Amino acid sequence: MRENARWSAERAMHWYDAQPWLVGCNFIPSSAANQLEMWQEETFDSATIDRELGWAAALGMNSVRVFLHDLLWADPTGFKARIETFLSIAENHGISTMFALFDDCWHDGARLGPQPAPMPGRHNSCWLQSPGHSVVADPKALPRLEAYVKGVIGAFGSDERVLAWDLYNEVTNGFLPGQGLPPGGREAAFADAARRRLESMPDHLQLLDLSFEWARAVQPQQPLTAGSFLPDRELNARLAELSDVISFHSYESAAQLTTLIARLRRHERPLLCTEYMARTRGCDFAAQLPIFKRERIGCYNWGLVNGKTQTHIAWTGESDRWFHDILHADGSGYDADEVAFIRNITGRA
Repeated sequence: MRENARWSAERAMHWYDAQPWLVGCNFIPSSAANQLEMWQEETFDSATIDRELGWAAALGMNSVRVFLHDLLWADPTGFKARIETFLSIAENHGISTMFALFDDCWHDGARLGPQPAPMPGRHNSCWLQSPGHSVVADPKALPRLEAYVKGVIGAFGSDERVLAWDLYNEVTNGFLPGQGLPPGGREAAFADAARRRLESMPDHLQLLDLSFEWARAVQPQQPLTAGSFLPDRELNARLAELSDVISFHSYESAAQLTTLIARLRRHERPLLCTEYMARTRGCDFAAQLPIFKRERIGCYNWGLVNGKTQTHIAWTGESDRWFHDILHADGSGYDADEVAFIRNITGRA
């Protein structure tokens, strides 16, 4: 087998059998509104990262998913040093890290430097696409993006503190912030947007393919993945064919999650749910975590500490209870019973 080929199912399962039950969150410190604010030198907040990853470990979490951004490669030495610092902090708390490199969600037009203040009442109002819809269409950007992928993965591709590489989050995601969602809900909105846009976004699909090609060229020891997030057979087949391990997002009911898992089992590869948990949609820890534990599926809810991302607010801005996140900024739980449940099911009670 070529070292830069997709992993066999046997290799993927052997890797997964060596892992604990992976349970964690999509992590960004409460002091950062987006990926650039998290990672730029001026706002890299190691003290808050250390404190909040400690709280994650106290909940029984042993892994986190963390977003990077291509613009940060403008300072390779500094960026790699801050990744090293993050990994050291996470390791000290017994936490592995899955890094996400590209992302089609939320706002285009990312710029280095000071980031805007969060918009009141708006979920993830400062979150940034990477590289952004306007950049993906520019072939002149490809050498820079290739350098970013190969540079980051080349530097940490044999680092045991890195669990896996999530190369492209929600590729071709057509949902635009501020538009609201149709009555059919998020899944229907995303599915409709994807079907309309898949054929009109060949550059995004090309970047998806290239990201795997670039990553495999540096021969990382960790598996590669890119997750499915809507019921589009064509796109999901493409994502699965590229991935060493199968990842997916689920913000729906326990019944829908169970049906989705049964469908994904046909790949006969490890399953990782890299995003879930939306309380106002009936997708919460009490409903989902027992399924993930029973099926031994790695799972990462969105959010840990309520902060500048404002993801406690629903996508639509309408919410009478927290949407994502678990803890207040002082470390206390949004729901004490929920915190106790998480600690119990992870064995940290």
